[in-house]
Amino acid sequence: MSEVRIGQGWDSHRLAPGRPLILGGVRVPSEFGLEGHSDADVLSHAITDAILGAAALGDIGMHFPDSDPKWKGSDSLVFLRHARELAEARGYRIVNVDSTIILERPRLRDYREAIRNKVAEALGVDPSRISLKFKTAERLGPVGEGRSAESQAIVALEAAS
Repeated sequence: MSEVRIGQGWDSHRLAPGRPLILGGVRVPSEFGLEGHSDADVLSHAITDAILGAAALGDIGMHFPDSDPKWKGSDSLVFLRHARELAEARGYRIVNVDSTIILERPRLRDYREAIRNKVAEALGVDPSRISLKFKTAERLGPVGEGRSAESQAIVALEAAS
């Protein structure tokens, strides 16, 4: 029987005018983006944390601190690839990703396949292993009031045989 590990990740960023909206490495047309040290890709950050958590390798801030100018404006797919490489170095492979983006607007349904494909490519898995859901917060809290966006992710890793 092989070992399976599960990791959970979550991220949140404020909305900011004049910044690009990047989700899973895909630029989504919008009058606002997400504020952050890197490209503020909440989906990539949540999945990165989930991979690191499953492999017991800490969190994204330990590997890519926002105090390091090296990561200013960085493409968050770099973080995803790094987390995958660390997990693989420990003998694990990604089984699947289940993720959710919570954002009031813009509507994201037209970007689902592009985002799934981009994340799958960064993780070196087939897109069928990437689940991506879109939710609103029903006008409740900072997300619902249009002040922020969140993402949640769960990743299953399996010991490579």
